[in-house]
This record gives sequence, C-alpha cells and structure tokens, in this order.
Amino acid sequence: MRLYSPPDGRTSRNPVTQWCSCEPAFQHGTRHCDQISGDVAARSTSGCDDLVWEIASIFAAWPSLPSEKGAMSKRKYRKRQTSNKVFVRPILNPDTAGIDVSPYCMYVAVPPDRDPDPVRKFSAFTTDLRAIADWLKNCGIRSVAMESTGVYWIPLYQILSDEGFDVCLVNARHCKNVPGRKTDVCDAAWLQYLHSVGLLLASFRPAQEICAIRSIARHRETLIRQAGEQIQRMQKALDEMNLHLHHVIDDLTGKTGLAIVKAILAGERNPRILAKLREKNVKATPDVIEKALEGDYRPEHLFVLRQALESWGHFGSLIAQCDQQMERMTAALVSTVDTSAYVPVQKGKSKNQPQGDWGRLLYGAFGVDLTAVPSINVATTLVLFTEIGTDWSRFPSASRFASWLTACPDNETSGDKVLRRRTRRASQRLKRALRIAAQSLRQSKTALGEKFRRLRAHLGTPKALTAMAHALARILWYMVTHKTPYDESIFAENERKYQERRRKRVLKEARALGLQITEVNNCECTT
Repeated sequence: MRLYSPPDGRTSRNPVTQWCSCEPAFQHGTRHCDQISGDVAARSTSGCDDLVWEIASIFAAWPSLPSEKGAMSKRKYRKRQTSNKVFVRPILNPDTAGIDVSPYCMYVAVPPDRDPDPVRKFSAFTTDLRAIADWLKNCGIRSVAMESTGVYWIPLYQILSDEGFDVCLVNARHCKNVPGRKTDVCDAAWLQYLHSVGLLLASFRPAQEICAIRSIARHRETLIRQAGEQIQRMQKALDEMNLHLHHVIDDLTGKTGLAIVKAILAGERNPRILAKLREKNVKATPDVIEKALEGDYRPEHLFVLRQALESWGHFGSLIAQCDQQMERMTAALVSTVDTSAYVPVQKGKSKNQPQGDWGRLLYGAFGVDLTAVPSINVATTLVLFTEIGTDWSRFPSASRFASWLTACPDNETSGDKVLRRRTRRASQRLKRALRIAAQSLRQSKTALGEKFRRLRAHLGTPKALTAMAHALARILWYMVTHKTPYDESIFAENERKYQERRRKRVLKEARALGLQITEVNNCECTT
C-alpha cells in the first residue's frame, strides 16, 4: 500500500490498493495446495469450503479504493471480487486504532467507518501528540496499538495513557507478516486491523511509579559502565609508563591503589615511599609493589591519568545521587508488610550495590525476603524490583514468567520434529542479573549449588547458567506471588531423593556387570 500522488503534486492520504489488497493473498485448505491471488488456474472454487482466514481485502470497506488496473471496467472489477471466497475474521474490538511510530511523524489509522479520512499523518511534536488523542476521542476509540520502536513511543504512550486509552504496546516482530509493499500507511492500518480482530498481545510494562524508578536505575547502570571506562584509561596510562601497579593489586580504585595514584599525581616518584602506602590486607609484599612502581614517568601520560581519575570520581558522585533519588522514590511507595521485624541475611556485598538500607525497603515492597534464596543478593533483588515491580498478576504461572524472561527453550517443531531448541534472543536485564547470580552457586554448599554443579557437568557452563536462571526465576515467582518465605528443606529433600535414585542406579549397573559393592557408612582413613 502506498500514498496516492495526483499529477498536481499533492499527496492524498487515501491508500492505493496493491495486488494483495483486492483479493486473497493466500487461500489455505486441506485438499489443495496454497493458491496465490492472480493465478487464473488457482481460482477454482471447488473444494474451497474449508478455507481458513486469509489476510485479504484488509481495506475492502475503505472508501475511494481505485482498481488494480486503470483500464479495468467496474463490471470486471466486481466480478473479480466475487470470484473467490473470502472469510473475514470477526471483529472483536471495533473501537481500536493503530499507530505507526517514527521519530518525525506518526501515522494513525482508525476503522474506515469512523472518519472519511481513516489514516492521518501527525508530526511528533507534543501539540500534535495531544491532537492525536483528541481525534481518537472524537472517533470513539478506546484501545490503541503501537509498535515499540526505540524510545519514540514513550511520549505518545504516556499521553494516551493519561487520557484514558488502553494502549497496547506491541513487539515489532509479532506484526511484520503483512505481504506487499511496506509503507507507513500500510503499517498503521495493519496494526489497527490485527488489534481489532484480537491478534495482538500487549508487551509487559510495569506501573508508572516503577517505570520512574527503572529509568533512574538504568541510567545508573550507564554511569557504572562509563566509570569502568575511566578505570581502563587509568590502567592504560600506567601501562604506557610501565607501572605495573594494577597488576600486583586486585583493585586500582581501592584504598591502596587510590592512595598511590594520588601520590604519583602529587609529584612523588620514590618507589619506596609509594610502597609504604600499602594497606595491611594487600597480598603483594612491599618489595613487589616497589618494583612495580619503577617506571618511565611522562607528562602526557600523567595528564591522561589525572583526567581519568577526576572523571572516575565525577561519575562516582553521580552514582551516589542516583542512589539517593531511588531510595527516596522507593520509600514513598506503600509498604505491604511491617519492616520492623526484618533481619538481613549475611551475604557478600557487591561493589556496585547502591548505598542505603535497600534490604529493608525491598522487603517492605515485596512482602518477603528474596535475599534468603542462595545467590540472590540486594543488587539482584533491586533489578527484579525496578524491571517488574511488585504486581506480578500479568504472569499467571511460573512458566509464563520464565517464557517472558526468555530463560526457557523455544522449541520450534515441524512434522513432529523439533527443529530448534535454543532460547529466544532478547535484551533482558533481569535474565542477565539471574545468570550472574547463578555463577555464585559454583561453590555453594546448598541444594541449589549441587544442582548447578550437576548441570554444569552435563550441559556445560553457558547452558547450566541459563537453566539455573530459569530455576531461580520460578523460585522467585512463587515467593512473590504466594508471599511464602524461602525454605531450604524443600530443596534439600529433593536433593536427598536424587542421591537415593543415583545410588540405586549405580547398584543396578554393578549387578549387571557382575560386581558387588559394599556400602561404607563410616570411613576411617589411617596413615
């Protein structure tokens, strides 16, 4: 579909039909092959009573649709329209609209019976976005479908939501099956039609309060990455001066590293004096640090080192401001439980973990302590809170939640044969956080740690991380939806049953090989 351009140069908003808009694009039946429109030999109506819905004549009810050929008479055009059986899918949502989003303009399509000009073009300015809402109200529209194109949909989404519209945010991959020429007008009308017949599934978007906290949390992640880049520039400047300080200590931004770097920038060049700034808990000896600080000091590299250190400190102050803002916004939310009885679980603290009493805040938000789960710390729980929130009613089951998380296999079958078993590719921050959490189960002595080591030996580390992220997601879903605390005894009992099945299997294999195994309960080793 395209815009009709008259000879005088003006552009009309009435769409011009393509070959796929006048008659069925495909006809599917059980007693014949696919029939493509335009094929004269395939227009036989015999045996076509079992045809299912086709994506044909989407705009059949639209006004001012010209014929496919200019020389075709109206009589032949009517005959061609009635020569094939077309089964139109019933309209489930008549009060719907479709919007094609772009950074410069918006194409809005409404049902053809609501306005003489059913597809209109609006600019992307705020006044035009409000004009879209007013026009949709005049057309009696209640629900609107739009694609999640970059971040350009966010202003229009918020304006339509504030005006009371039910906005359906659609994944662009789910509505790209329209045949024919692709245009903005066609995309908008196609979205409106799919939404009207109930074939679009809205993407998950948390409440506005959670979205506000999520915006700051994602900005904080960007600041952390930028601060890490400044650390790399500091290390590069040290390498260019042949200073191996960051090779003999673990953290260049720790107490020892920062003290030595600041002393170097202050003008100190004596390695013995610099080595005395070493903290007691540093494994490297003073002699090793002294050798690492003998280098070729150059003014240009010292200039880069100074600016990288100042930039790193600036990003650190910005991250601290984000922590304070997020804490204020989270504390303003209504707590579901009394947090006075909260007892924090003793776990290792991540260096990038936000400052503040986040354990108590998250306990009051979820109503249950999620950090009691092995490998789940405050940082992982904060990602869970900022990406989903506390209302998980959109996920009626743990399987639905794991599928949205793209942590479960996406089996594609054809002819009773599985063609593909991999998980779907998606940029999921929560999935990435759960995979990072699963890595800490490598040395865990819990039942989940035993399961991870078993999966890693069988599947390999990458697949084992995904499988454990799936298991952690199901545990977290049950705890949040049922407000049930974590119980290690349940998983310990499952592990005991697995070990018992493993023991019986080994005994059975030994008997099959004619061997006899003696069980030893108390093994005493003497030397």
